[in-house]
Amino acid sequence: METSHAKRICDFRLKLPTYGGSYFTKKVLKLEKALATKPKVLHLEMIGEGEIPADTALLIRSILMKRSPGTQIVTNARSSLQGGSVLVWLLGDKRLIRDDARVFFKRNPLADEDPVEVYAGLGEAEQKYKDSYSSVDPEDADYARMLQCIDEFLPVKEFAGRVVNVGVLRDFGLVENEHVDNFLTGAFSKSEAARVFT
Repeated sequence: METSHAKRICDFRLKLPTYGGSYFTKKVLKLEKALATKPKVLHLEMIGEGEIPADTALLIRSILMKRSPGTQIVTNARSSLQGGSVLVWLLGDKRLIRDDARVFFKRNPLADEDPVEVYAGLGEAEQKYKDSYSSVDPEDADYARMLQCIDEFLPVKEFAGRVVNVGVLRDFGLVENEHVDNFLTGAFSKSEAARVFT
């Protein structure tokens, strides 16, 4: 039996503060709870000049990937985006962005380093030794992984370190995608109510 919870639209605001460590931790937990209600549509509104840390963006990605198959994500960038915020925005089934907004992400911080091996448990392969003076930082590894996820949508090698405008995003089919718009219009017309999580 389907409950009324499965037919609502869920609005979720994600502010992008300049320094947002504990803020993001709380918001990620609220996002998980919002998705647990299995809304038909979750509006993820993004506003502010800050940046989502790479590890947090990867965490949000994992939560969104585990959502109910019936839940559509609409991401709305009311501000320009940078770093991890770009990945979270790209994860929307429908993406909205202010006409004069821009996206930006830095180059891979590990591009000049030896590839970092991720230890996956005991095995026959011997791990490479990195001394304590190595410049490899776990945050850099998270950022590199985040760039791999962004590369599923935009060519990172071409755009990293450059400001990307809405025209380019449109050329890549990331905004104003008519097929997705038509699908979501149908979903909106069948929805019953909205619930706001802030």
